[in-house]
Amino acid sequence: MTNVRMWFDPTCPWAWMTSRWLGEVAEVRGFDVDWRVMSLAVLNEGRDLPAEYMEKMPRSMRLTRLVIAARETAGQDKVKPLYDALGTRLHPGRESDLDVVIPAALEEAGLPAELAVETDQYDDLLRASHQEAIDLVGDEVGTPVVSVDGTAFFGPVVSPAPTGDDALKLFDGIVAAASVESFFELKRSRTRGPQF
Repeated sequence: MTNVRMWFDPTCPWAWMTSRWLGEVAEVRGFDVDWRVMSLAVLNEGRDLPAEYMEKMPRSMRLTRLVIAARETAGQDKVKPLYDALGTRLHPGRESDLDVVIPAALEEAGLPAELAVETDQYDDLLRASHQEAIDLVGDEVGTPVVSVDGTAFFGPVVSPAPTGDDALKLFDGIVAAASVESFFELKRSRTRGPQF
């Protein structure tokens, strides 16, 4: 059985597309994905970044706190349905008002409306989940982080998410490359933004 984990920040459109790709691969190959959170807000604490980017960090913290709270109160099996409900609204749906997105996503995922109240109660668990991803790949990356049978990597960054045979080829190729201990980086400039 393939052991696959993916760390995501619900605000990240690149993580969203990676999750669509990885979900398709998992369905075809017959494995489950252990969906976990990492937070761009936590990652960027103390960094000197442009003001317009830093203004987005409270959204990151609010949504990663929500996912952790759902996991802790309703169980791990609610993480993916909540991520799907949030991501569909945020990314292809382009809804930006979290006071609209969160209640609708909670209802769709079958979670109690009370979870919409932001709390720092589970911040230690959120930070531990985030740190688990960073420990695997280093802190010079963002979200998503994927681990396959202990081989971890940042990304892939895809647009649009590959489907069919392309999805499987990408999975096999990335896992093969990342499993070589001396391999660190392969990159090319993005020529387009997120295509949902």
